[in-house]
Amino acid sequence: MAVAHHLVSPLFLCIFLFLSSITSPMPDKEALLQFKESLQNADALGSWAPNTEPCTGDVRWVGVICYQGIVTGLRLEDMGLSGKIDVESLVKIPGLRTISIMNNKFGGNIPEFNRVGSLKGIFVSGNQFSGEIMPDYFSTMRSMKKVWLSDNQFTGEIPSSLAQLRNLLELRLENNQFTGEIPPVKQPPLEIPASLSGFRASSFEGNPGLCGRIVERDCSNNQTQNEPEKSPSNQQPSQTSMENTSSKKIVAAVATVCVVILSILAVVVFAVRRKRKEGLYVLGNRNLNAGGAVAVQVVASKESSSNSIRPSMSSRKGSARRKGGDVNGGGGMGDLVIVNEEKGVFGMVDLMKAAAEVLGNGGIGSAYKAMMANGVAVAVKRMKEMNRVAKEAFDAEMRRLASLKHRNILPPLAYHYRKEEKLVIYEYVPNGSLLYLLHGDHGSSHAELDWPARLKIIRGIARGMAYLHAELSSYELPHGNLKSSNILISKDNEPLIGEYGFQPLINDGHLTRALFAYKSPEAILNGTVSPKSDVYCLGVVILELLTGKFPSQYLIPGNQSGGGGIDVVRWVASAVAESREADLLDLEIASSDRHKYKMVKLLHVGVACAEANPVVRPDMKEVMRRVEEACNCEAEEFSRLLR
Repeated sequence: MAVAHHLVSPLFLCIFLFLSSITSPMPDKEALLQFKESLQNADALGSWAPNTEPCTGDVRWVGVICYQGIVTGLRLEDMGLSGKIDVESLVKIPGLRTISIMNNKFGGNIPEFNRVGSLKGIFVSGNQFSGEIMPDYFSTMRSMKKVWLSDNQFTGEIPSSLAQLRNLLELRLENNQFTGEIPPVKQPPLEIPASLSGFRASSFEGNPGLCGRIVERDCSNNQTQNEPEKSPSNQQPSQTSMENTSSKKIVAAVATVCVVILSILAVVVFAVRRKRKEGLYVLGNRNLNAGGAVAVQVVASKESSSNSIRPSMSSRKGSARRKGGDVNGGGGMGDLVIVNEEKGVFGMVDLMKAAAEVLGNGGIGSAYKAMMANGVAVAVKRMKEMNRVAKEAFDAEMRRLASLKHRNILPPLAYHYRKEEKLVIYEYVPNGSLLYLLHGDHGSSHAELDWPARLKIIRGIARGMAYLHAELSSYELPHGNLKSSNILISKDNEPLIGEYGFQPLINDGHLTRALFAYKSPEAILNGTVSPKSDVYCLGVVILELLTGKFPSQYLIPGNQSGGGGIDVVRWVASAVAESREADLLDLEIASSDRHKYKMVKLLHVGVACAEANPVVRPDMKEVMRRVEEACNCEAEEFSRLLR
């Protein structure tokens, strides 16, 4: 093991030196603690402790928005915070995309948030900021989508650089002391909706940016013209270009060092390969935080390294003896066992050689993306608390889960068995999870999930879950861990349900922490679960899709404050009881008046699924029927849904 470590270390050192020559950000945790030091009245941030982690562990940091272990946003609203914000510390968080400090007691000039990389949203409304905002403040913030400056004491002219924000979706400036004209924000024309057809054209006079039938202006011919770019011949050398030249020299020097290191490495590899009897294979990780490389290590015996990518079983006649068996032969503990050959057959060595990156951590384990040499991308789930059954029973369970075929479920492709840990390999879905598509950037738009997309996703989830409950009817929890992070979305918005059927494999003491079904009311009150617990989980997902809110049910108990989410079950049930359903709908879909009745019907389905008493919840087949009914599904189509 030590030999393999020394073989890989020079390469990682080379990568680290190369990246460090460009940027050397401190870890998110240290940067956040430095940021906290600049705040006053920060009692609400008591969970930000040096002995804890912001995105992992039993106690999540209040107000910190994470995605797959990376800090992507700060939501520090209504906390009574004050002081001079340390922007320098925020600059050192490379994944930071949104900052919300609304309704606190900050004052003085607006912080230099324009120094923070690729921000998509800043929300400073409801504070005591004052003074003028420099005209070019927003000139470098090309990714900005939402700017909330309302309810402060800003003076002077509105910054002209706001007109340069091509992706701007929301701008709130009310209740300040701005003077002068509003900058000509260059946005596409605004089409007057058909719902305003009762107004006369004269009602919209003086608004040249409006288009549509009412004002007799074709929207397709009214696009805003972009400003002409400056000719390269007219551009003068800048300080930035001089700095870039210097940076290139540094990078060239580092590259030379890397060549020397790699040359030495090649000699060492040749010498060691002749002596090595066993090795530690390393799955390289390209860190998402753009910092130094990190190794993800998996122990495998020498015998398991002799295999390469093989064609699919359909093209290998006469190979029935190995079909569905240990790809590497020998039956050793280091083997990779293929249980689904739809993506071809591959061995442990192919997985270990793959370029990889961290996808995130969850209740069951860590996930990685691996891109193999043949171009096949897989997602690798690494789990340690899965020793409830012996190897033979584990193999039987994995084969059963892999045998299920439905367009809305994602079956496992292979597994690797060791007593200490298990690897489960799935097809990689590049579009990402429903969780990220809905909440990946706090405050940013998720307009790509329009109503047709969400309707398709809800129907697909209901169909996939009904299929699982029919095929795994003997399971106490046919799925067990249904939540938006375990629902992947294909390019055509077809949902793929993953990580199902794991309850029989997970250690008893780890179940309540690992599986979302154990967050159902009956599990919390008396420790019991049933297929109806899956129905509860589906109800939460339906309400999440319709409201666009992050459910506090996903959070660890005791850490649901500080903007960490909303109890969608209680919130929606209360509004439904008062006939206020339309007020609950996500603004991204609420404008679709023609389909609001479907949205409201599905809200009622979600409420029924999330009933506190499991006895009154519908079973999964009935849930699917109600979803299809709400969607006006044709009778002949409904009869084919379970196929």
